Amino acid sequence: MGGDRVEEAVAGCVALLRTVAERDWAGVPAGRLEWSCATTAFHIAEDLVAYAAQLAGRAQNGYVPFEITLDAGTDNAGIVEVIEATGALLVAAVRTAPREARGFHPYPFRSANREGFAAMGVAEVLLHTQDIAEGLGVAYEPAAELAEYVLTGLFPHVQPGQDHWRTLLWATGRGDLPGRAPVTQWRWNNNLVIDAERLTLQGVTPAAAADLAAGGDGGFEWLGDGPFEGTREAAGMVLKAYEGGVHRPEFGLFALVRRADGLAVGGMGFHGAPDEDGRAEVGYDLVEAARGNGYATEALQALSQWALARDDVHALCATIDTANAPSQRVIARAGFTRASVEDERTAHVQHDDTDGELRLYVRHAEALSAEAL
Repeated sequence: MGGDRVEEAVAGCVALLRTVAERDWAGVPAGRLEWSCATTAFHIAEDLVAYAAQLAGRAQNGYVPFEITLDAGTDNAGIVEVIEATGALLVAAVRTAPREARGFHPYPFRSANREGFAAMGVAEVLLHTQDIAEGLGVAYEPAAELAEYVLTGLFPHVQPGQDHWRTLLWATGRGDLPGRAPVTQWRWNNNLVIDAERLTLQGVTPAAAADLAAGGDGGFEWLGDGPFEGTREAAGMVLKAYEGGVHRPEFGLFALVRRADGLAVGGMGFHGAPDEDGRAEVGYDLVEAARGNGYATEALQALSQWALARDDVHALCATIDTANAPSQRVIARAGFTRASVEDERTAHVQHDDTDGELRLYVRHAEALSAEAL
């Protein structure tokens, strides 16, 4: 999927640039950028080959230390050939990289997977082709699916609009949208990955959430019969929050992926961002074939430590059915304790002793501090 998107974006870019290759690129600013059209075109190629290198080399701590240069006398047509060639390199890197491969990228969580590098490559191609087209006074508009691919992969914090291309231009400071303030600073968001001992908790993007909610695999390879019902419901919550413009990706859904074989064994995450008191609610489930191995406890401990180390999270809570003894054992092993009856009433949780009622469990930031001691 990602390789196809890069291929499509690059093909559209080079097709347009070849129609204006005889124009003066060096002396014309590229849209709102300070670069010339020639510099911007070469920058597209630089990004494409850099992303290919990061992914192919599995760089972990920084950018692979090399740059590309143009031969002396390279004209505009030659730059287009370089874009085409470096685009093919990124396509190959994306298509051949293992599902779990990740490489360094600083924004915002210091790594990206193959879909992340593909989306970043598409973003660079689309946006800088637009800059060049604007500078040269020619029309350019990529397929709406390409803009949507970038938005749902890299801009999960941006409420989608009816016109994906115009929304992407607005989100990157290149245009206006009715009812939305101009954007003067921006960065994209690759998915967050939290490490546990046997698992990685991999953030689910709006694109993956839409697929999961519709019955797909979300881009993950699942153990057994695939994600359990709770994971699909949580994916629907992510999608609803994204469409409403209130999704915070670090407080969304995570797929629990085993290190040993790359298989997803469950889902875990938040019911939304922390409230005004710094409290966030967590939920989780596992596919049936993965239960009884301590995966949920391990993942919940990792997620709790990550969340409670933040300044905006003071407590985590979970509501559990009294009949669900396995989940109660998980929550206890992860450091949560039963809330008081008053806390349950405040949280509108039923608290009588009838089977099938819910109980509130809480873990506070102080518990994390005590663990550190």
